[in-house]
Amino acid sequence: MRVLVVEDEAALRDALRTRLIDSGFTVDLAADGEEGLFAGSEYPLDVAIVDLGLPKLPGLELIRRLRAAGKTYPILVLTARDNWQDKVQGLQAGADDYVAKPFHFEEVLARLQALLRRAGGWASAELRCGPVLLDTRAQTLHVDGVPVELTTFEYRILEHLILRAGEVVSKTELTERLYDQDYERDSNVIEVLVGRLRRKLDPQERLRPIETLRGRGYRFALARDTTTP
Repeated sequence: MRVLVVEDEAALRDALRTRLIDSGFTVDLAADGEEGLFAGSEYPLDVAIVDLGLPKLPGLELIRRLRAAGKTYPILVLTARDNWQDKVQGLQAGADDYVAKPFHFEEVLARLQALLRRAGGWASAELRCGPVLLDTRAQTLHVDGVPVELTTFEYRILEHLILRAGEVVSKTELTERLYDQDYERDSNVIEVLVGRLRRKLDPQERLRPIETLRGRGYRFALARDTTTP
């Protein structure tokens, strides 16, 4: 998943970047509202974290402009502690949730994961499609109850495919979820990763969980189980 962090406090911005990368995210950074508007408009994001007290362009205005431009990805706002007015205004501007400063990173992570699940139509942190179970909190995979080890990049690709289960996801979209804007990209990496995932998910070639749609991309083909545990 690709997240934008718009935060003017350098220490907090860098800390969030480090913890989010450790949690499996691809992270873009912006230090003020104008940078945030550019990144939020131009990058293929899954979710954004926006501090409301930004220089150059306030966080509320940034959110309004992103929504006016048709950006629909979830936005989590950071607000001053106990300032309920900021929370209300942030939600009215188009944000989806908020965290008050100071905060524990675990709360930010949990809220981000919940926003991503809801955006994909999932109600639980456990994403189940047939015999495939992906736990987005523990970042673990089980197939027919048997644990399957994944690399970081394999997990990122599989998580995105399952969150969008049943939909076509282009190779470009998957590539954007692996690398930030400054990273040199190899167009063959996605094919290699998808091939490895197929072998790990379906060594007997009986499930065929990932379809290739020539010229369009990939689709996770196993039906999703959306029943609440």
